[in-house]
Amino acid sequence: MTDENLDSIKNSRLKTHINAQAEQAIDITPDASHTHLHNGLDTSLPPADLHGAYTNNRPLPTEGVGERNAYIIGSGIGGLSAAFFLIRDGHMPGKNITFLEEGSVDGGALDGAGNAEQGYIVRGGREMEMTYQNFWDVFSEIPALELPEPFTVLDEYRIVNDADKNWSKARLLENQGQLKDSSTMDLTKLQQVELVKLLMARKEDLDDITVEQWFSEGFLATNFYTFWRTMFAFQNWHSVLEMKLYMHRFLHLMDGLNDMTSLVFPKYNQYDSFVVPLKNWLKERGVHFQTNTIVTDLDIQAQDDDMTTTAIECRIDDSVQRIKINSRDLVFVTTGSIVEDTAYGDAVTVPELKVNDQATHHSGWTLWKNLAKKSSKFGKPEKFYGNVAASTWESVTLTCKPSPLMDKLKELSVNDPYSGQTVTGGIITFTDSNWLMSFTVNRQPHFPDQPDDVIVMWVYALLMDKAGNYVKKPMPECTGNEILTEMCYHLGLINEVDNILAATKIRTALMPYITGQFMPRAKGDRPWAVPTGSQNLALLGQFVETHNDVVFTLESSVRTARTGVYSLLGIKKQIPDIYSGQYDIRRLLRATRTLNSDEPFLGEGLLRRFLSGTYFEHILPLGPNEKPEDLHKPGMLEQQLISIRRVFEESHTLENAKKWLHKMADGLRGRD
Repeated sequence: MTDENLDSIKNSRLKTHINAQAEQAIDITPDASHTHLHNGLDTSLPPADLHGAYTNNRPLPTEGVGERNAYIIGSGIGGLSAAFFLIRDGHMPGKNITFLEEGSVDGGALDGAGNAEQGYIVRGGREMEMTYQNFWDVFSEIPALELPEPFTVLDEYRIVNDADKNWSKARLLENQGQLKDSSTMDLTKLQQVELVKLLMARKEDLDDITVEQWFSEGFLATNFYTFWRTMFAFQNWHSVLEMKLYMHRFLHLMDGLNDMTSLVFPKYNQYDSFVVPLKNWLKERGVHFQTNTIVTDLDIQAQDDDMTTTAIECRIDDSVQRIKINSRDLVFVTTGSIVEDTAYGDAVTVPELKVNDQATHHSGWTLWKNLAKKSSKFGKPEKFYGNVAASTWESVTLTCKPSPLMDKLKELSVNDPYSGQTVTGGIITFTDSNWLMSFTVNRQPHFPDQPDDVIVMWVYALLMDKAGNYVKKPMPECTGNEILTEMCYHLGLINEVDNILAATKIRTALMPYITGQFMPRAKGDRPWAVPTGSQNLALLGQFVETHNDVVFTLESSVRTARTGVYSLLGIKKQIPDIYSGQYDIRRLLRATRTLNSDEPFLGEGLLRRFLSGTYFEHILPLGPNEKPEDLHKPGMLEQQLISIRRVFEESHTLENAKKWLHKMADGLRGRD
């Protein structure tokens, strides 16, 4: 944005309104879960969870932005998105932005590397869906990887997913490769109440409570929890608060949980699909990328309640350097790292963790620890890195030539793995695996340079301390060959293991903090994107507090980046809250029926009698194999009235009925 452009804006015929907006106080991160929806003089801005073209306006530039510099520590998706928003919405020249990255490759946890000869490797992938409002906002403007201008990454993504719907036909396996019924959530009525009780609970009442402390032992053995924990990488000892946030965030996807129809995936791995085109866009605008730079600390000057960052301390090729930061310059820090200190192995090598004092000497954790020493506003990083045994799992990337493994894969896939279309449609889990092992094959090729006869398969397991069913060792003590042997056992291919090993390249990754963001936490353990009083420092990534969003998603990293940019530059534009599906009666009714094994829930018969034949009958959920005209058939109401009468058969008065209903409601809310 040039000075001439700024003058033109300030002197335009919109001057009156531009000046008025400059004086207007805007909450850039509104919280829809605490807002009572209404229209009035006090609601000049759209509701926090209203998404659409009206909220995609381009804000006016901040005065003097062309003379300010920005330093972004960490080049994961959060850092890359921060640079995008600085340029697009902050109007900062790209040449004023510098990345300081500790590694030799950008992208953070969004990695993808290797070749067909030595084997490809992807430490992990992110399951994605359609309501990532901040993420898709970024990639609606980034040029497509393979299509010509003016197509964007979002355009390309839609072409792939609209034409090739994701779904899974083999979500669960047991008994050495046999399909297990995954058609329902397998929840009893009492287990459904456990879930509803969590949905109703206040976030403030769930500090430091784990999943296994909240739910019964029987609940933890249901299909629902197997779907949940393997899809999202939850453990029994993880935060039930985060599980609650996931339920709200993805309530609209509940009926796609068992067959993965709720998900969308890119054509390639996420490094090539997202990091490469976004980085190219930034470099074309003059953004600087400085790798092999380990940032260890920041100098922060505190006065009263204000904090101003004045210098960055870093190490470059064993040389300690200090970058001076002016008061109007900006600093963005990625706190922590879910992939730091990854230990690698291969077919014959076991990965060896090298964790020093349960935190690394690299920038991700060391920098956050040093910030936390300066002020409690920076949270408590030790809550997230301090228990490696509880935050570790291992992944394996298999580069596969034709073999009996590929023949078995064809049986379990929705399309021919070599067709370029959806393959497994998401992870397939061995429910009787001691390691709780899962594997997936996304659309092939998974890498742009991948040969036609090669399939890239990704494997991971959650339980690290148990011996395998066939290989009697914990997974982290196994070579890649031993892990693949264990997988072949669960697929019923143990007699073919030698042929499979000969046709497969194996690379393993053991990650000590990969689910650190899920560890039990309490209020104040995570810092806000812009800590109170911070004048020029913002925090990014998976360990930053937001109002309602969840962690371990691309969207949450982009949200924290956008929050930091808008806050520090005083941009007059709101950041959308999470998708409002949790307030949509259609989604609530659909989720209720799904959790009830797709059978009519209590009161559904009355709803059908009341709404059938009206304008609103489309909000009613259909059962398996039902058609819209089936809503008009009698019978459900009568059946449910009989059930309700049994409940009240000894409560003949209205007063008794009221007492019972109040008691039930209080129980769901967790009240005595």
